[in-house]
Amino acid sequence: MNKIILDTKNSKGIINKNIYGHFSEHLGRCIYQGLYVGEDSQIPNKNGMRTDVVEALKKIQVPLLRWPGGCFADEYHWQDGIGPKEERKRMVNTNWGGVVEDNSFGTHEFLELCEQIGCEPYINANVGSGTVREMAEWVEYLNSEGDSSVVKQRWKNGRKEAFNVKYWGVGNESWGCGGNMRPEYYADEYRRYQTYCRNYGPNRLFRIACGPNGDDYNWTEVLMKQAGGYMDGLSLHHYTVCGDKWEDKRAATGFNLEEYYRTVVHSTKMEELVTRHGQIMDRYDPEKRVGMVVDEWGNWFDVEPGTNPGFLYQQNTMRDAMVAAINLNIFNKHCDRVVMANIAQTVNVLQAVILTEGDQMVLTPTYHVFDLYKAHQNAREVDCQVQCGKAGVEGFEMDQLTASASEKDGKITLTVANISADQSAETVVCIRENEVESVTGRILQGNMGDYNDFGKTVVEVKEFTGFEVMECGRVKVELPACCVAELTVCLKK
Repeated sequence: MNKIILDTKNSKGIINKNIYGHFSEHLGRCIYQGLYVGEDSQIPNKNGMRTDVVEALKKIQVPLLRWPGGCFADEYHWQDGIGPKEERKRMVNTNWGGVVEDNSFGTHEFLELCEQIGCEPYINANVGSGTVREMAEWVEYLNSEGDSSVVKQRWKNGRKEAFNVKYWGVGNESWGCGGNMRPEYYADEYRRYQTYCRNYGPNRLFRIACGPNGDDYNWTEVLMKQAGGYMDGLSLHHYTVCGDKWEDKRAATGFNLEEYYRTVVHSTKMEELVTRHGQIMDRYDPEKRVGMVVDEWGNWFDVEPGTNPGFLYQQNTMRDAMVAAINLNIFNKHCDRVVMANIAQTVNVLQAVILTEGDQMVLTPTYHVFDLYKAHQNAREVDCQVQCGKAGVEGFEMDQLTASASEKDGKITLTVANISADQSAETVVCIRENEVESVTGRILQGNMGDYNDFGKTVVEVKEFTGFEVMECGRVKVELPACCVAELTVCLKK
């Protein structure tokens, strides 16, 4: 019998809501056609933002949105994207597809989008091809209440009040597309750039340094040693592919059982990365003042046949839902160090939560996982121990169950995924030193390759009743194969 043991007296702390953040880059159809269609579009919009997409993102309570990249960030010059749209500079997006970027979606549009969603903005500034002055003036433009020439430019563009943007990334992937820098060099550049990112008024900036690519532990060591005292967050990027090598991407749909397990097993590497990078951070920051920011994560597969290879458009199946559940459970359990995470990417790119085509919109299985997990935001983490068997095929096995739990407003939320593609999991949930008053549930389930498409919804969240409340704080649960479930438990007082 599988067992999940919850200890409400033992906790790593509060699960920062920003762990449920998202990422929007000027890449393919994420911004244009995905989030933004323009004020003159026949697709329903408010000030150019797609109404259906905004409402969907509000439903899953998106807390924070990262922009403008990604690799695009280190070629982006913010002044090209302000002022009258007909006067904005046109550029070629050399990173993604070689298409022309007309800058009609710029700083003001991004902050309008965040306001409509009700989320905080996270701006990633240009270190690779930009200047200290450029970044400093972007912070001033957005946050200062003074009457400098830079701020008067904001007034001229229709905004009198400061935006008070808190979260700032100082460069992106500086080890690669952001400048091919050595960690020692970037550490010095980071120290220099962040010096001129000023605080204005009561707003205190949260400065995020570019952290490692996957398991580059030396990068973390150097950054924490040379610049740890100057940062509030250190980023980490890791993508899941269908194997151990970056080249093992393969198709997003039509995969076989081995490819399914290869992918979900590879996604568990996030546990090792968070743990080992966290241990390095602990040596230099035992008080955990510097937060780990996993601001790019998710599945990376081959693009859909017939689409622009530079647009990174891929379908989204129940396999993606499993990977989302695995990663979110890991972040929840490491909430004492992980303070933010941003799935890549919000719409039409990589492991998107939403797909669009013209005026149509699809909510992916990954979207529904974020819906099931939203109660964890700003809740108190509850110690969650899983005892279970294995699932997989020869060479690619992992624990059949992955779970995390939290407590807020007198209720416990348990999120659990049954990774097995074909075996249900009879499980007993034990809540130590408590009695259960009532339980409600929701579930996402399907075959491993099931996905939603335009005009065809195959998987969605439904009510879950496959449980029985027992004595001594126990709940017996029958978890179907390939499912993600949310149980909301009310305890007896």
